Parts: sequence; structure tokens; C-alpha cells
Amino acid sequence: MRGPELPGRNLNARPLSGRSLLLVALVALLGLAAPAHASSTTTPHPHQGVAPKFTNPQPTSLDAGEQAQLAAGRSVRKQVRLDDGGRGISIMDVHGTPAQVWAVIDDFGSYPKWIDMLQECEVYGRSGHQLLVRFKLKVMGKDVEYFIDHDHEPEKGFMTWQLDYSRESDIDDSTGYWLVYPSPDRQGYTRVEYTVDLRLKGWVPGFVEDMLANKGLDKATSWVKLQVEG
Repeated sequence: MRGPELPGRNLNARPLSGRSLLLVALVALLGLAAPAHASSTTTPHPHQGVAPKFTNPQPTSLDAGEQAQLAAGRSVRKQVRLDDGGRGISIMDVHGTPAQVWAVIDDFGSYPKWIDMLQECEVYGRSGHQLLVRFKLKVMGKDVEYFIDHDHEPEKGFMTWQLDYSRESDIDDSTGYWLVYPSPDRQGYTRVEYTVDLRLKGWVPGFVEDMLANKGLDKATSWVKLQVEG
């Protein structure tokens, strides 16, 4: 997912503020990475997946400093860079039971109330552990629609996903998982891990990808904690 450095970059240029960087990232998402074709429920995706898929996620190892972050009520964020993509991991401890956490994650109909820029979230198919969900973002007046195929297995402590490749999404690929289990360090808490490997259509500068990934991870799990802890 990482593109080449911007040509003619001025290394002495004044850094942009966080607000300006986010604006640049959003413009890039809808400009540089704009899909050539709109999403479609009848046209299959151009490929059957380019990002690594997850089948049996396991808890992430944490060092003493990261464990201290969780104990202080902060999340731990990790980044894994790949040749043509990147994976972010966000980990937090939530004061509640795994069942309470899953009740929030499973409430797709409420996602637009909890997640910024998400306008619509619709479950369009269920079969056993398979759960098909349509997401629609509205960013700077433009729609970004994508279709996700979940393997929903809360009894095993996880829900993995990939694109529903039978439909065309406005993003190139997305895989990831939720991992939910009793915190090994804090009684009465549940540890929640969220990871996502996102591939956008078109070329995107590396610093924009980093901004999108960081902002996404900041918000990826905070709404779960807020809804569970109330």
C-alpha cells in the first residue's frame, strides 16, 4: 500500500498540523485513491484478494511498557508495514465481560451512531458463521461503499473478515479481525484487539497512508470501550 516518496519534497518545509494532515489524508483517499468504477452489488470485485487473510488470530505479545499503558487505561497501537500494504493493531482493556463487548461489536445497526463519517451499515446476508455487511462512508460529500464478509465466531473469541469479492467495493481490499478475551492482567476486564489490513485503489503517498492508519486505529476501538463502559 505504500507508494513512492513525493517528488521534490522540501525536507525543510514546515510540518502540517494534525488537523491539516487529516484533511490531506481525506482528500487523498477520495482524490488520489478515487476508484475508477463505483461500487456495485452485481459486478464482482476485480480480484479475489491481495491482502493476507486471518483465520485463527492469537493474542499479541506485549512488553512491560505496553502492559503498563493498558493498566493506565490507554490503548496500545502497533503498525506492521508490508511491501504493498500495512496492518495496524489496536489493543485495549475494557471494563466488562466478553459477552458485553460482543453485544456492542455485533450491533451493526448502531454503528452509524457511534462511528464518525459512517452513514450506513446494513447486514445483507447471514449463513452459519458467515455475516455479510455493507458499509457506506460519507467523506467530504463523497460516498465510499464497501462490502465485508465476516467469519463470526465469538465462541472462539474472534471475528475475522475480508471483502465480499462477489461485489465490487470502492476500496481495493480489506482484511482483519476482532479478538476478544478476558484480560490476563486485570480482573473484571476484557482485552480487545482490532487489526486491519487496508488496501486503497490507486496510488497514495506513504505519509497519507500512515495518517489514515493512525487516525483509523485511534478510533477503531474507542467506541467499543465507550459503549460497554457507558
